[in-house]
Amino acid sequence: MEAAMSRLSSRQIEAFRAMMLTGSVTRAAQVMYVTQPAVSRLIRDLQAALELTLFERQGTRLTPTHEARALLAEVERSYVGLNRIADAAKLIGKRRAGALRIAAMPALCNGFLPRFAGRYLEQRAGLSLSLFGLISSTVVEWVVSDQCDLGFAVAPIDAMAARSEPLPGVRYVAVVPEGHRLARRKTLRPKDFAGQNFIALGPSTTPSYFRLNDVFSRHDVTRTIRVETPLSGIACSMVAAGAGVSIVDPFTAAEFSTRGVVARRFEPATVFQVTALYPSHRALPPIAREFLSALALHVREFGEAFNVAA
Repeated sequence: MEAAMSRLSSRQIEAFRAMMLTGSVTRAAQVMYVTQPAVSRLIRDLQAALELTLFERQGTRLTPTHEARALLAEVERSYVGLNRIADAAKLIGKRRAGALRIAAMPALCNGFLPRFAGRYLEQRAGLSLSLFGLISSTVVEWVVSDQCDLGFAVAPIDAMAARSEPLPGVRYVAVVPEGHRLARRKTLRPKDFAGQNFIALGPSTTPSYFRLNDVFSRHDVTRTIRVETPLSGIACSMVAAGAGVSIVDPFTAAEFSTRGVVARRFEPATVFQVTALYPSHRALPPIAREFLSALALHVREFGEAFNVAA
C-alpha cells in the first residue's frame, strides 16, 4: 500500500476533482485541456494507487462511489488551503497583506500615527500591524537589531546600521493654557516668553532642546525654566495644568487642543524633523515603502493645515 501511495500525483488528484465537479470524463478533459483517454488513465492510476473504487460504471456513465465522495471532501479542504495561499499571494502582490512592525517616537504615537494607521488598515484587510511607542534612541536600537521593519525618530540620527529618510518637516508651535494672555495672539515670538514660566523639552542633549535653545539665544531671551521633560505630551499636560508655557511639536499640540491647551504659530519658523529608519542590511519591504510614502504625504498635509490654523 505504501509503495502504491508513493505513486500518487497532483495530476491524478486534479483529474479526480474535475470528474467529481463536472460529472463526466468529457467535461473533465475539457477543464484540464487534455484528451478523454488521458483523464481515464489518470483516474485508473489513482484508483490503483489508493486501492479504492472511486467510480462505478452505470450504462455509459461513471458514477462516484461513497468512497469518492468522502475523498472529495478531503481534496476540497486541500484546494481551499491552496486557494487561500493564492489569494494571500495576490494581496501581498497588491501590498494589501502581510505583517508590518513599526516603532515610533511618542510625539507620533500620542494619536497622530495610530489614527493614520487605523485608516490605512481599513483598505487592507489582510495586513497585520504591530505598533510600538518608544523614545527615539530606543527606536534606533530596534531598527538596528531588526526588531521592527520601520522606525520613526526625531532627527538628527547617527546610526551606521540604519538607513534614514526624512519626513516632510513641520514647525514647532507655541502652547499656552486656555485663558492665558498670550492665547490672544496669533503668533508668538521669543521675546513673548521672557518672564514666563517655561516648560522645556530636555535634557540638553536632545535635538528639540538644542534647536529651541539656539533660537532663544540668538534673540537674547532668557527663559525661566520651571520644568524640564523629554516628552512633549508631559509638557502639554503641564501647560494644561497652568504650570507654564512651552514650545512643542504640532503632532502633540493637536492632541491637546481640546484639553485646555492653545497652540499658536511660533516665529521664527523652527523645524521639527522626523526621520524614517529601516535596517541598512536589507531593502525596505514593499508594504513598508507604501506605508512610508502615504504617511509622508499625510505629514505634509497635516503640517500645512495645522500651521495655517495655529
